[in-house]
Amino acid sequence: MLLFGIDNLVLQNPAWKKQKIAFVTNHAATNNQLISSRKILLQNGFNIIKLFSPEHGLDIQGADGTAINNTIDALTNLPIISLYNKKLQPSEEDLKDVDIVLFDIPDIGCRYYTYLWTMTYVLEACANYHTPFIILDRPNPISGNLSLAEGAMLNETFCSSFIGRWNIPLRHSCTLGELALYFNSTKNLHANIEVIHTKHWQRNMFHNDWHIDFIPTSPAIQHFNAALLYTGLGLLEATNVSEGRGANTPFEIAGAAYLQHNKICTVFNTMQDAVVLKPIQFTPTFGKYKNELCNGVKFYIQDFTSYQAVFTALLFMKVVKDLHTHYFTWSNYPTIVNPTGERHLDKLLGIPSSEEIFDLPMQLFLKRIEQETHIPEWKKEINSYLLYE
Repeated sequence: MLLFGIDNLVLQNPAWKKQKIAFVTNHAATNNQLISSRKILLQNGFNIIKLFSPEHGLDIQGADGTAINNTIDALTNLPIISLYNKKLQPSEEDLKDVDIVLFDIPDIGCRYYTYLWTMTYVLEACANYHTPFIILDRPNPISGNLSLAEGAMLNETFCSSFIGRWNIPLRHSCTLGELALYFNSTKNLHANIEVIHTKHWQRNMFHNDWHIDFIPTSPAIQHFNAALLYTGLGLLEATNVSEGRGANTPFEIAGAAYLQHNKICTVFNTMQDAVVLKPIQFTPTFGKYKNELCNGVKFYIQDFTSYQAVFTALLFMKVVKDLHTHYFTWSNYPTIVNPTGERHLDKLLGIPSSEEIFDLPMQLFLKRIEQETHIPEWKKEINSYLLYE
């Protein structure tokens, strides 16, 4: 059976478990029996003295982009220090009474999913304040197959932000443990880092191959399908097309009050065969088009093992824009880490002036996004940091 890093750590029963531990985690982090990681560690004698939480909070109920306050964990009665408000990184004061920092947060394999960047801020703090950092690794639910990695790569000079600090692919096909090792080396952080491995995972596995229920990783990522689709359809945040927030299946649907959904399905389905669109209607209870009837589409992935999430989403956005020239607009997306919400598409994609790409004629557009998303160099770049085959 698949063992997460948390399962492996408990089996190791390390001598350091009696030292003072700070635990960076959330409620989506469980062992392979779906028991909360923090509960399992405490039951096994790990001396956790405080918790750090990422975006959405420890309970993963916080709204997207909304600041999370410090509080007390009802499950463990431990103090929770939020790393998603004006402070994104543990301070020297936070770590002065800590011997070891543990990290266990499930990721979904997408550069603009913020848990990855919380990990990097914690890694930096541990390096700065000479605190050992131990990451409990987890499989990438949308697979570690590096042939499925997709750009765009991130322009750090013009596009670095909390939804993409450093230059990796949009779909990176790595675990957080592998990326922690990569950043510790390439960014010269010099942290004292250890990765507790996942066991019995192979890089070509998707979540469906784990035989473990999918635990929602944030309010909008409720299913495995949503995790895979989000890697591309998250780009809709930068438009006036709803990505399905406020409906039952966010990131598995998209729509707007103005959308000619039947026409979009016909056009898009003839242009590619990776995903089939079917027309639907939905009424969001919050977010874009709150309480308005939206004409929408639902995405049916035909083959997980070959699906190009970013390329397909970019093509979908181009089709929507071209068919609705008088209605489609680019939108700001304010969050606690980007209060104005400006240049949101640039920060998501990692490309300066990225909106201009969608003004190209279709054939030139297709050529450009193929160039941006096709990134064979990433496999060579990351190879020496890979932990799994």
